[in-house]
Amino acid sequence: MGEKHALIYGASGITGWSITNLILKGYPEDDTFSSVTALTNRPLDMVTAQWPKVEKPEFQLASGINILTLKGQQGLEADLKRKVANISKITHVYFFAYIIDSDPAKESQINKELIRRAVSAVENLSPNLEFVVLPTGTKAYGVHLGDKFPFAQDLPLRESLPRIPEPYASKMFYYHQTDMLSEMAKGKSWTWCEVIPDSIVGFVPNNNVYCVAQTIGMYLALYAELRGKGAKCPFPGSEKSWNILSNETNQDTVAKVAIYASLHPETTSEQRYNAADNSQPSSWSKKWPVICEYFGLKGTQPSADGRAPQPHEYLAEHIDEWGELERKHGLVGGCAANDRTYAAFASVIMHALNFDRQMDMSKCHEMWGPKKEEIDIQKSWFTTFDRFRKAKIVP
Repeated sequence: MGEKHALIYGASGITGWSITNLILKGYPEDDTFSSVTALTNRPLDMVTAQWPKVEKPEFQLASGINILTLKGQQGLEADLKRKVANISKITHVYFFAYIIDSDPAKESQINKELIRRAVSAVENLSPNLEFVVLPTGTKAYGVHLGDKFPFAQDLPLRESLPRIPEPYASKMFYYHQTDMLSEMAKGKSWTWCEVIPDSIVGFVPNNNVYCVAQTIGMYLALYAELRGKGAKCPFPGSEKSWNILSNETNQDTVAKVAIYASLHPETTSEQRYNAADNSQPSSWSKKWPVICEYFGLKGTQPSADGRAPQPHEYLAEHIDEWGELERKHGLVGGCAANDRTYAAFASVIMHALNFDRQMDMSKCHEMWGPKKEEIDIQKSWFTTFDRFRKAKIVP
């Protein structure tokens, strides 16, 4: 078995960060990978990243890699050759880069081009490419369609379900990406698979559009500071959302499924796998008290009048008090108010996703075999908050 060299696009994102972290820590085995290269567009240093310093596998962090550089495909390849020492040895690509756009047609076009360039560059520069992992999400099942969710009667969600109907299918960028990968891989020595998480719980070192845990963690830390430890903290979502069932996914779970799948192409080639912490779905009524407990608060059901503070609004209204908290605990600045984080996303998750959307995990667990893991609510959220605390983002 030849050496394996990992390349992570979007390494500062929620799952890209975890894939890098896990490979550096020796997942699935200490000698699985000879090297790992983390690519980011925005500047990132090792202190901020919070990755472990190890002798093996060899590690390189390359920032300033703009996949959609105006210099085109040749420009991207020139940047990779210049910044990635072992680009010609890359065997495994974990593609966790994403560009958001409110126009579905434009979002599809952008993200299709993003993966085409990224994979083509490695194809052209490394004759050793074996596997590409693409993360999608439960939007592939239509959860973003709300009351038009097409599979409400087909739960739990299985990978064998058809695509969502038109006119929505042609606007779903995940489909454009998987179709492109399938076409690109025809007749090649490499293959790919798709990993499908629902809402992801995880740490990021320098803000992220969809990091729900960061917004919730900062909100609860501030709430505890202003209301006092032991205070009741009502669930910020709706009464309807309080009891709906879904399968959350910790960043480490998505990453482990992605890494393990990439190492078993004989099973996983062009397959899709749901990824979740537990085969048993859970609800906010079970999660919220556990989440609040980390900050010494008592998480309670939604308030009867529906006027519980919204995390992003509470942080905005008390931005001066958050500044005092930063100074008191020596926290990193620029996390409560920045142009990167879509802070309202936490409220969207807790209000708009007010219907059951649980996933079937049997296919994933069969593929994962002896490495299969399940973790509980406390481990997922407490591990995440511990990482934010270590990074001085929450007190």
